Amino acid sequence: MKLVPLSYNLRSLIVRRGPTLLTVLGIAATVATVAGVLALQQGFATLYAENGRADLAVVMRPGATSEGVSSFTREGALRIAKSTPEFAVDANGAPLASLECFLAVRRYRVDGGETNVPLRGVQPATFAIRGDELRMSEGRNFVAGTDEVIVGRSITDRINNCHVGDVLTINVTPFKVVGVFECDGPFESEIWGDFDRMLSALDRFGPNRVLGKLAEGTDVQALDARLRESRETPAAVTTERDYLTAQTEVLSAILVFLGAFLGLIMGVAAVFTATNTMLSAIASRTPEIGILLSTGFRPLSIFLSFLFEAVLLGLLGGVLGALLVLPLNGIQTGTTNFQTFTEVAFGFRITAPVLLTAIGFSLALGVIGGTLPALRAARMTPTEALRRQ
Repeated sequence: MKLVPLSYNLRSLIVRRGPTLLTVLGIAATVATVAGVLALQQGFATLYAENGRADLAVVMRPGATSEGVSSFTREGALRIAKSTPEFAVDANGAPLASLECFLAVRRYRVDGGETNVPLRGVQPATFAIRGDELRMSEGRNFVAGTDEVIVGRSITDRINNCHVGDVLTINVTPFKVVGVFECDGPFESEIWGDFDRMLSALDRFGPNRVLGKLAEGTDVQALDARLRESRETPAAVTTERDYLTAQTEVLSAILVFLGAFLGLIMGVAAVFTATNTMLSAIASRTPEIGILLSTGFRPLSIFLSFLFEAVLLGLLGGVLGALLVLPLNGIQTGTTNFQTFTEVAFGFRITAPVLLTAIGFSLALGVIGGTLPALRAARMTPTEALRRQ
């Protein structure tokens, strides 16, 4: 089967610059919107999933979906921390396990309004477990047992009174901000203080979770099964990586749905634009179609030629849309994590899957928008096409 030369389609697109540009811009706007929403979802998901550690165990109350709804008595949590042989130990033989409390409190934004900000009370063992994962970028770390806090870098310019030297009042207790820390994960959107002082300020009776570093070769599922059966302090165990990944499910699903919804609405408009452009092209090139059919080109060749032209329009729109969204990569934003109902700051993340999805979507728009006009062109007879002016 002889195919129509590709140069014929390229020349046609150049000659019809106005309609071509309009179609490409319509597809590009659709693709950029979808890619932007997917970049948000990728930024949020990778903030949690890629920064969770598989060698850390998160111990919570059975049935708790997040640490905010988990709770232990101090005695029960200490029993888990000190009597779990699966936890690694430090140079002095002490278990690398820490009690942590967590609560979302209402704070004022710098730009107005209120939002939930995570407060975390930690013990010194938390810093031993984290190691170099947490880095002080300003000031110093808080002193255990004092009313001092450190603030994550991501919220220093988003939440009031979060700079070094400021005073944060939690309930009726003033805490002085003595440092700003950076961390490759969601903790950079939190405020950290001493475990006991936070419990007192928040009027809490015990920790929300136990964080422990697992000894090498530990079977997490076996540990989980054993602690769930404990009569004294039943507990559920998961790795930090799995726990953080689970915290992204709701918001990720919302963002994916939003991207699909916007893609559908804007895609319909882009498809109509592409279809109209191709139908207009066919109407003005009917004699050319008749000549092609008369010189031996089969209807299938005509169909493929015009479909290729529509796909090329989609590809050009997809590439332009991807270029439009690239500058968003790394830009910081914030939203509510619907799993914990707390403010979390993260950046747009333009990944290869996002770009491939965007390009694939644009090609699909081209195929859908070009199929009907291509079929109309392929069904013409040589005499019918040559008669039309």
